[in-house]
Amino acid sequence: MAEGASNGSGGPIRVLLADDHPVVREGLSAMLDSAEGITVVGQAGSGEEAVVQAVALRPDITLLDLRMGGMDGVEATGQILRQVPACKVVIVTTYEDDSDILRAVEAGAAGYLLKGSSRQELIEAVQTAARGETVLTPSLAGKLFRTRVAEPSPLSNREREVLRLVGRGLTNAEIGAELFVSEATVKTHLLRSYRKLGVSDRTAAVLKAMEQGLLS
Repeated sequence: MAEGASNGSGGPIRVLLADDHPVVREGLSAMLDSAEGITVVGQAGSGEEAVVQAVALRPDITLLDLRMGGMDGVEATGQILRQVPACKVVIVTTYEDDSDILRAVEAGAAGYLLKGSSRQELIEAVQTAARGETVLTPSLAGKLFRTRVAEPSPLSNREREVLRLVGRGLTNAEIGAELFVSEATVKTHLLRSYRKLGVSDRTAAVLKAMEQGLLS
């Protein structure tokens, strides 16, 4: 580890480990404790225990196993970040499933690291997360990118067409004429858009769709 690495306040980076296998926890602890500027302040054997320990210890970084009995790492991530916002959570797991990666990142995890990572990769991941940067091994970064690209739009092509025309200031009747459909059909597309976007009017629907990049 680089000399002088710290949590930004001059002290060592404080790490909490959570894994339901004691041998794994001890192995991670040994690797991290041997690095200058990092100290393991606690260990947890479940997601529930990880949340309790995080609240009590206020670590800078929590390394969480993805799949544990009871509360999994993704749910624990959400709870830890709600109760200890300053903590950075990195998922450490043997699994590379695309949906798991996406769930972890969407829950607020600062990164996703495989258990097969080297000691140096683990240490660098802790350093990177402590700096507020994202931790993602190259193979997982590619998976996450492909997953996000492949995500379908929540709106159909016709619903997006209708919202684009709403954004241009057209009335329902004018939109119907433009798209060669009835005004009632336009209203149906709008109502479906409202439901999918979680809004209640046409202006909010257009703004929400624009925010999500659905009308580009």
